[in-house]
Amino acid sequence: DVQLVESGGGSAQPGGSLTLSCTYSEFSTSCIGWIRQAPGKEREGVAGVDHDGTPVYVDDVKGRFTISRHDAGNTLDLQMMSMKLEDTAVYTCAAGRASCQDFLSATATELQTFTRMQYVFWGQGTQVTVS
Repeated sequence: DVQLVESGGGSAQPGGSLTLSCTYSEFSTSCIGWIRQAPGKEREGVAGVDHDGTPVYVDDVKGRFTISRHDAGNTLDLQMMSMKLEDTAVYTCAAGRASCQDFLSATATELQTFTRMQYVFWGQGTQVTVS
């Protein structure tokens, strides 16, 4: 199994920035990235890096968030800029056995199925609040 530990959550003002970091035990899956869940909403993909290093972003964060993977230290960073109120969520680092394009677009139900099948490994999550 892949172990993932997040750090860097906290508070930011609208228009501000915050950086999240994830330390992973290994990158043996196809995609490693960030999934978030806002209050009262289902989980949704944010950004990820495919095994070949290609970054993938969902439309809502393109141009605002930057994801980077550092294999030397087994870390994955998510730099969030121009933050919006709607970025408030619990952000979870996850590793999935699917391409980032498929992983980040998976529905909450599909993510549950992937988790049961051990196609997805999760960190514990970190709170990000924009206010």
